[in-house]
Amino acid sequence: MENIKKEELEKLVGTNKVGIFYDIVNEITKLYDMEQIWNNGGKKWTYEYKFRKGGKTLCAFYFKENKLGFMIIFGKDERSKFEEIRSELSSEVSETYDYAETFHDGKWVMFDITNNSIIEDLKKLLFIKRKPNIK
Repeated sequence: MENIKKEELEKLVGTNKVGIFYDIVNEITKLYDMEQIWNNGGKKWTYEYKFRKGGKTLCAFYFKENKLGFMIIFGKDERSKFEEIRSELSSEVSETYDYAETFHDGKWVMFDITNNSIIEDLKKLLFIKRKPNIK
């Protein structure tokens, strides 16, 4: 799937959320050298945009009408690391984590992105998944 045009995303989720999406993507690309892939969003979403390296996904964004989602999957070891930094995270992020479903392959946490306030928390969560590979 080719790059999705900014205008198309703005029609789908709104200008504000697209701005937030690009803000978060800019933060991630400062820290990680990874493949960035656009996909069909499956049954529940229109588009997926993910960061991958070596066949492993760091995180993914999901787009559908008026909604921007950000997903991180935490394996067993990563869940204990989450608990170690829980006190540094906002209650919004902790609650989203607590209510996320845990499957055999990890805890799938989908954040509803509505503003820039959780960018710093998301970076902390990404550090749990993988140390930055850009100095």
